[in-house]
Amino acid sequence: MQKAFRNVLVIAIIGVIIFGLFSFLNGNGNMPKQLTYTQFVNKLDKGDLKSLEIQPEQNVYMVSGKTKNGEDYSSTILFNNEKDLQKITDTAKKQDGLKFTVKEEEEQSVFVSILTTLIPVLIIALLFIFFLSQAQGGGGGGRMMNFGKSKAKMYDSSKRRVRFSDVAGADEEKQELVEIVDFLKDNKKFKQMGSRIPKGVLLVGPPGTGKTLLARAVAGEAGAPFFSISGSDFVEMFVGVGASRVRDLFENAKKNAPCIIFIDEIDAVGRQRGAGVGGGHDEREQTLNQLLVEMDGFGENEGIIMIAATNRPDILDPALLRPGRFDRQIQVGRPDVKGREAILHVHAKNKPLDETVDLKAISQRTPGFSGADLENLLNEASLIAAREGKNKIDMRDIEEATDRVIAGPAKKSRVISDKERNIVAHHEAGHTIIGMVLDEAEVVHKVTIVPRGQAGGYAMMLPKQDRFLMTEPELLDKICGLLGGRVSEDINFGEVSTGASNDFERATQIARSMVTEYGMSKKLGPLQFSSSGGGQVFLGKDMQGEPNYSGQIAYEIDKEVQRIVKEQYERCKEILLEHQEQLKLIAKTLLTEETLVAEQIQSLFHEGKLPEVDYDSAEVVKETNSEFDEGKYGKSYEDVRKEQSLDHKGEDKHNEDESEDEPTGHEQSPNIDKPYNPNDPNHRE
Repeated sequence: MQKAFRNVLVIAIIGVIIFGLFSFLNGNGNMPKQLTYTQFVNKLDKGDLKSLEIQPEQNVYMVSGKTKNGEDYSSTILFNNEKDLQKITDTAKKQDGLKFTVKEEEEQSVFVSILTTLIPVLIIALLFIFFLSQAQGGGGGGRMMNFGKSKAKMYDSSKRRVRFSDVAGADEEKQELVEIVDFLKDNKKFKQMGSRIPKGVLLVGPPGTGKTLLARAVAGEAGAPFFSISGSDFVEMFVGVGASRVRDLFENAKKNAPCIIFIDEIDAVGRQRGAGVGGGHDEREQTLNQLLVEMDGFGENEGIIMIAATNRPDILDPALLRPGRFDRQIQVGRPDVKGREAILHVHAKNKPLDETVDLKAISQRTPGFSGADLENLLNEASLIAAREGKNKIDMRDIEEATDRVIAGPAKKSRVISDKERNIVAHHEAGHTIIGMVLDEAEVVHKVTIVPRGQAGGYAMMLPKQDRFLMTEPELLDKICGLLGGRVSEDINFGEVSTGASNDFERATQIARSMVTEYGMSKKLGPLQFSSSGGGQVFLGKDMQGEPNYSGQIAYEIDKEVQRIVKEQYERCKEILLEHQEQLKLIAKTLLTEETLVAEQIQSLFHEGKLPEVDYDSAEVVKETNSEFDEGKYGKSYEDVRKEQSLDHKGEDKHNEDESEDEPTGHEQSPNIDKPYNPNDPNHRE
């Protein structure tokens, strides 16, 4: 910032000097009073002028002099106005007290003419070069035209070193990356075995799962130079810049080999070719072509390992994913309950937690949270505690932070009528009753009618354990639970509100996925009708293709989705009518308590009374004690290597035991490689 300010100051000083020189050369030191032609003639006729000087200059006659009051004046007379000029000359000669002079036209020097013409051009050129250099990221002249230079930043691993122990909840991913660390440390053993280390590793996963952190940990463990760049940094407004930056990036990497090149969000530059919609896709494709050549072309990139991250592998070009370029794809998914606990421990190191805080319970309450979500959760909790003047973060702060992350901040000051509160209470009670009855996959953790974000209230359902598959009955139960709010309004008030719009959206989406993706429609059969993009938009590809089913099939899909939702609506209605007493009790309790936790809900549903429970210690699922050692939550490089060696030894021992028990080849094939025996019963002539 100081360097940029200094450059601006220098440019300003130079501009002032040039402007002063320009003014001096033009003789504009003291500007005389400018008179119009009429004013000049009037003063001449009245005899108010003391001196008068006429000089031809650039298609006009310059008139100057002094008035009798001592003021300097100037005016002009056009060349084609000869009659007026003669009249002025005659009048001036007749006045005795007027000093009248006529001068010849002065020829301006060539140097001054050229200088006065070039100075404005030079000022504009200097300003253009200055702002251009600033736009390129530097104030010096060395970066003025460095459009083709790579914007990759080289990180010094000795200063900001990230280790495997800093990455929690990704043990399998770290095992996949250990070989790369070994290669960067010492590649002799790989060369002796004739091995070729993967040239590229593609980290695939949702946002916030730690893909960038894993790449930095690989560089930190190996102590190798680490070049980091975003996929969007390659493409610029000028054609050819992207390919030039790719070449420059690999040239710098070759000078620092062995090293790591990390490209974040590679889908910005590695998108499938031929799918461009705008006019800039040709430049992006040139950049991709150059990247493909550099990764596996005629040139050798010995010791350069590419690591890239993306959450859209479906839109990447197939040539980028083939072996020899990105040999490995490592799925970096959202952590399970143990991974979430480990991540919470890592992010809680520098935060003062109260002794009542149970990170294991928090990990159970946050299914589907990524590492970034969990870090944000603890940060929100620390902000809440600081806002309330606390010295430590307690469970109530973390619970409030969880609600803020999921549904938004509480709108405690919002004025809500009694009618709306009653509708919201019965709406959320409907969700709660369905969750209590259909509790095979999910359990009710909490229900509240405190407005948050755009919701008037919400019921939090949590899975009993981390799930990777869902059965058809479980999906139907989920749809039924989403419809519980609307059905409860219909039963209790005989009219419905707009509060179920999001419930319908989610229920319809699940039903459509059952029909089009999961093959759960008996009428349409086990077929898939959706695109392979996982529900994500790729406009360039979608515009070129057509639906892979007819209009009649589309009509049948809509009918099946409608049937599923309607059937679950009627099923939900039967359940709520059967448990109408519990429904009204929970709704009435919500109007007074506003928030109910799992133990309170279970007691109201089964026993019909509200117990006294500790809000902070309400549990979701009871599990065993934590498996983490104090202060050690992410496996280090040494731990991962030790586990791998133990696994290999165990496999070798298992193979040896099996080989001892296995019969020999002669016993399995008695007629092969055995001498002829006429008494052999298996021998046939």
